[in-house]
Amino acid sequence: MDLIPRIEKKILKFWQKEDIFAKSVKLRQKKPFFGFYDGPPFASGLPHYGHILASAIKDTVLRYWAMKGRHIFWRVGWDCHGLPVENMIEQELGLKNKKDIEKFGIKEFNQACRQSVFRCINDWSKTFNRIARWSDFSQAYATLDNEYIESVWWVFKQLWDQKLVYQDHRVTPYCPRCGTPLSNFELNQPGAYQDVEDESVYIKFPLKGQKNTYLFVWTTTPWTLAANTAIAVGPDFEYVKVKFNNEYYILAKERLVVLEKEGQYEIIQELKGKDLVGLEYQPLYPMKLDKQGYRVVPADFVSVEEGTGLVHIAPTFGEEDMALGKKENLPGLVTVDEEGKIVRGLKIPGEGKFVKKADRDIKINLKKRHLLFKEEKIKHAYPFCWRCESPLLYYPINSWYVAVTKFKKELVENNKKIMWVPGHLKQGRFGKWLEGARDWSISRNRYWGTPIPVWRCQ
Repeated sequence: MDLIPRIEKKILKFWQKEDIFAKSVKLRQKKPFFGFYDGPPFASGLPHYGHILASAIKDTVLRYWAMKGRHIFWRVGWDCHGLPVENMIEQELGLKNKKDIEKFGIKEFNQACRQSVFRCINDWSKTFNRIARWSDFSQAYATLDNEYIESVWWVFKQLWDQKLVYQDHRVTPYCPRCGTPLSNFELNQPGAYQDVEDESVYIKFPLKGQKNTYLFVWTTTPWTLAANTAIAVGPDFEYVKVKFNNEYYILAKERLVVLEKEGQYEIIQELKGKDLVGLEYQPLYPMKLDKQGYRVVPADFVSVEEGTGLVHIAPTFGEEDMALGKKENLPGLVTVDEEGKIVRGLKIPGEGKFVKKADRDIKINLKKRHLLFKEEKIKHAYPFCWRCESPLLYYPINSWYVAVTKFKKELVENNKKIMWVPGHLKQGRFGKWLEGARDWSISRNRYWGTPIPVWRCQ
């Protein structure tokens, strides 16, 4: 069983004794250059099987092109910034969130991050050598070097000059524990979505001017109900007004199955979604608004595949909700703070609690007021922070974006020219991701990373 390892070590010893790597590089110095962009690993953690597999594949590609006579720049790099390092140091220092970091001292925290980033560099060097990945450690770069940071600033300036970078206030995936937005790319990391069991609720919104008449709405996020400022309908869908236990409910005709499980009902009126547009209702948790809200609006994303065909709209806690809010000039209410807790002083049940825990308080409150029709358990995929595993929120926050949508067509066309291995990725997972690519959120509201080179005049 140990024959192959013995042969490998014999070859490695020969390469080292005869300086084969350096001779190979020198032999091809004047040959055509082959560039290879390799995402650098974090040297603050030990290499694992995934690194070894990827390294073997990358080394195979580079050796192939070297054997074809190309000059290879075998430079090694180390990723030193970002949440992986911060999360590790938070755990080592016993810090639970951003407030703890600020109490500890941002300067001291960053210094601890800086001191940690190369702790495993010898292990990486040994691993690269043992798996025979040729690497030039003499010119290794690190993302914390000023030279590297300035190269990032140069790229940012190129994007700025081409009007391809901008700041915007929008709803984005947000980790309340890390206190920072995440990109859609990070939501595609393995394990980012987990199947969880949640309580969905069917809620009754009282219609103004119509006694005992309610808009019948389904949601999986009770904590967002206090931020509700509209209810959306599909303008061309068929809706019905039904009598049920001396009350009247309005819902999509195709979703009457929801009531069939609960008892007998009588259809009083049939109407189109567009006939409901403009109706006003009483909010579950009244708030002071700066624009007209608490009304029915049309939307093209309403579905009758699940729920009731009426969608609760909280413009501050959903991407589609915010887009609809801008289109319909709806007010936005921020009822949750940046730690993911219900804001105090707004008379919302569960104030001061994390939103997932506040769900229970809100349901109890609605049940007491006879506005909760029923609850149902559902299993669905929910996003979690790929670093700290906290449940993510869609939260309104300022962030910097690269305007990927401005050059998406060029990306799609360039992808057609690439030889993919395996080939199905070309039009499959990667091709489909490119076709649906959105503007890229590049800023993180954290401490240990490359600063964004923008200064504002006061």
